[in-house]
This record gives sequence, structure tokens and C-alpha cells, in this order.
Amino acid sequence: MEETIELADIPARFRGCVASHGGAPALFDEVGVLDYATLDRASDAMAGALAVAGLQPGGRAALLCANGREFVIAYLAILKAGATVVPINLLQSDREIAYILDDARPTLLLHQPAFAALVEAAGARSAATPRRIELDAARPDFAALIAHPPLSPQPGTEVAAVLYTSGTTGRPKGAMLSHANLIANAEGSWQGFELVSGDRVLAVLPLFHAFAATTAMLTPLLHGVAMIPVSRFEPRLVTQAIARHGATVFLGVPSMYGVLLRHAEALVEQWHGVRLCISGGAALPAALMRAFETRFATRLVEGAGATECSPVFTVNRPSGPRKPGSIGPALPGVELTVRDRAGQVLPSGEIGELCVRGPNVMLGYLGLPEATGESFHGDWFRTGDLARIDDDGFVYLVDRIKDLVITNGMNVYPRVVEEALYAHPAVAEAAVVGDPDPKHGEVVVAHVALADGSEVTSGELRAWCRERLGTHEVPRRLVLHEALPKNAAGKILKRALRRGAAAPEAVTDG
Repeated sequence: MEETIELADIPARFRGCVASHGGAPALFDEVGVLDYATLDRASDAMAGALAVAGLQPGGRAALLCANGREFVIAYLAILKAGATVVPINLLQSDREIAYILDDARPTLLLHQPAFAALVEAAGARSAATPRRIELDAARPDFAALIAHPPLSPQPGTEVAAVLYTSGTTGRPKGAMLSHANLIANAEGSWQGFELVSGDRVLAVLPLFHAFAATTAMLTPLLHGVAMIPVSRFEPRLVTQAIARHGATVFLGVPSMYGVLLRHAEALVEQWHGVRLCISGGAALPAALMRAFETRFATRLVEGAGATECSPVFTVNRPSGPRKPGSIGPALPGVELTVRDRAGQVLPSGEIGELCVRGPNVMLGYLGLPEATGESFHGDWFRTGDLARIDDDGFVYLVDRIKDLVITNGMNVYPRVVEEALYAHPAVAEAAVVGDPDPKHGEVVVAHVALADGSEVTSGELRAWCRERLGTHEVPRRLVLHEALPKNAAGKILKRALRRGAAAPEAVTDG
């Protein structure tokens, strides 16, 4: 029987860990190590400084910061001040940041000096006027922030974080995640990923992203486990951090695992202490999973989620059983159904929209009651994913609803085509989209990046697909790239490919 966890706010849960793990390491980074007691004192002090700077309970503070102690201390400090944290994507333009500032209206904007010009440009476009505070652990003013008289515990607001969606179908929307949402998802992730005392979780996925913030920061810090933030994904840098700090758990997206497979053997050997790798953010091709597990001699499990769900809602358990092609059963405490367009539940095995209910599901979108309503069937959140659920509760993602390609009236699921392409030894990355076509409605277009040193033509890859796919699924066009466009979390940007990114080679059937 699973233990029932009483949900408090995040600062209270964190202080509970400090009481029992005060001297244990909480964070390793390039600067050194912070134990739980020191991290607690530093974030208490910064909370006091933020309050003096004007941040009040119920207010908001934006955070523009790379992975490191600055991000973690500031995140906790904002919550301890009773306010809401608004993490900002580091790769967004000044125009996009200005939109978030105008929408969220933060009192403060905390950022590292490297982003000063970007913040200045965004400020010139925005009507919001947050006070700016620079964060740099190497500077005396940061030392002053974490030596400020601490703030006594504040009553706070229900909303812990506002995370902005990617905006692929329009303007980004701010998903309001409560303390209870995030704590519930951290607890479910702890159980679902089967983390244990003594683990050390490496966080190279950006902490402004929902997956990393919950799984690589909040989950370890609310369970007395250490996190290892790394500021950028570079295989040698990541491997050095793993070896230096004894990482046991690594989080990545599929494109990262593809890059890591091209590691030199000497680097692969330094991963011997990593017992578990977790993939999220995009579909994990089965061929990639098998190849990574064989070369790195570790377990690679796939989970799935959505920002609005804090974000994890399914995971394949490391101890199994595991079904090829499945994103696993529901996370502990989460319910899943597949529904038709009218919201009716479909029988086991049928394809429909995956819907989620549980304590991890967001409160709603900031200032957008209509959009919030459209995102739910009652209290079931609509993920926008096409999926089926088998009799054992394992979920199989078919595709994003918006990514479905309809050619000559027939449905083509891009993930099916991508799986066929990933099975080819020369393919490192693949993404399939639909392009409008006056004759066929849409045509299937595959965008491919080849593995280093591999040579194959578009025609040869299409012949490979003809042997493995239905006639309507074979790409009408296949475009070769040096690399596919990705966002800050390493997820392939299909919307950029739909805009017709330039390609060195393409082949078209009439």
C-alpha cells in the first residue's frame, strides 16, 4: 500500500528535508557543493532581500537564469517570499520575453549578467516595469543577497509557478501550477522513477522547463537527494560532471541520447555509475532506446507529460514490466482516459485524445478562462495527444493531434514513419510533417539528419520506408539536413520544418 503524503507548500516540505538531511549534499555545481542547511539559509536570506526589493506575498518574480545554484536559490527564495516564480526560456527573443512580462506583470526580474542586453531589449518593448536584480554567484552582490537578514515564513499564494507553453498554436499561455500540483508530481515522480536515498540527479535539461524543474530539481530537493545542475548540454562537460560528482540518474530528451551514442568509448566508460536514464519531452524511438541501453549498460525509461500537468503523467517503471513503444502506465496518483471529440471515453485499444485527471493538473491558464475551459472535459485535462491505452493500462502515444497528416483522406501518424526511419543505421534524427498539397490535401514530408560519417541518399531512405510502411505512409518528400532545429530543451521543432527550412538534398515523387 502506497504511503499517503500530506501536501503542504514547497518551502514547508523543503524545510522538512532540511530538518532530517541538513548536512547532506543538496547541490553540486562548478562552484562547489551546498548542503541542505546552507541552501536553506541562502534561500531564506535571498527571500528577505527580495521582500525588501518590493516582492510581496501573492506577487510574481520572473527568473531568467541558466542551470546552477543561482537558479535554485532564487527559485526557492521567491517561493519563501510567498510569491510566484515565472521562469523564462533562455532562448526566447526580446519580443517573446516582453510578451511574458506584459502578461505576468512580475514585480521583479531576476537574471544573470549574461542576459542583461536581452533584458534591456525586452524592457524597451514591454509596458511592464519590474525591478531588475542580477544574479552571479561569483560576484560580491550575490554574496550580499544570500547574507541578507532572513525572511520569516510567509503565508504565500496558492500558485507556485506560472510556466508558459511553447505557443506552437498561437500566443504562449501561462499555466498556473500550485504548490500542491508540484508536490504531488514530485512525489509521483519519486515513486514512478523509483528513485532512492543516495541518488544524485544530473540536470542538464534547462530548469526553466517543466520536466527538469520537477524531476531534476523539486523531486530530489523534496526527498533529501542531491541534484547536479549543468549549464549546457555538451557531452564532455556532462560526462565530467557525472564522474566528478557521482551522478546516478540522468535526464534527457531523445535527441540528447542520440548525440551521446556518438561518444568516444573513453567517455562512455565514465558513465558506469549511472544506474538510470530518463527520457521525456518527445517520443523515444525504440531503436534508439535499445542502442543506448546496450552501449551504456544502463536502463533507459521513457515518461511523458505536459506543462499543464506539472508535467509528468506516465512513466515506464525501471523495474518493469516494460512494453516496446509504450510511454508506460499512469504516474502514481494520476488517472488517464482516451476520449473522442465529444469527450466520451473510448474502449481499451481505441485511438482518441489522451486526457488526465489528478492532483498534478494545473489550476488554469493565467488570465484566460475561455482557453482554460476549452482545455478540459469536465475535470479531465485534454493533452492534445492521440493515444491508446491497453488492457494493462499502458499508454501508447500515436501522435500530437495537430501533427496528424491527412493525405488523400487517410490518416498518417508521423511517429510511425519516424520509427521506421530511426531503424535505419544511418539516421540520427528524424521528424515527419505534413505539407499542404492541392491534389492530395497534405503530403508526408520527412526531415532527416544523418549520423556522423554516414552516407545515404534520400532515395535510398524512401526505399527503406517502402519496405516497412504502407503506401500512404511513405514520405512523398525526404529532406536531408546537417541537424534538425531544436528548442532549448532539445526537442525537435516541427513548426520550423513546416516553414520550409532549407535543405541540401530532397527528392519528390509527383
